[in-house]
Amino acid sequence: MAKIALWIITISDDQSINDIATRLSAEGLIIREVLKEIGCITGAADDVTVERLKHIQGVVDIAPDIQIGMGPPGSEETW
Repeated sequence: MAKIALWIITISDDQSINDIATRLSAEGLIIREVLKEIGCITGAADDVTVERLKHIQGVVDIAPDIQIGMGPPGSEETW
């Protein structure tokens, strides 16, 4: 069974983000958020699906969505 991971998809601004989200969903992305203000869509998919998503017109970049720990306030510990 393929491992599902979280992804951040950066899109171009020359098309509707909602249209691109529809195409991504049709190709297998489980959409979590459409972030119109910053031109990104977050979602979940396996590696095979992500390779297909890279070829959709309007997709600029696809990167893993990783958790980042900032540490407690006032701490020098950041990652």
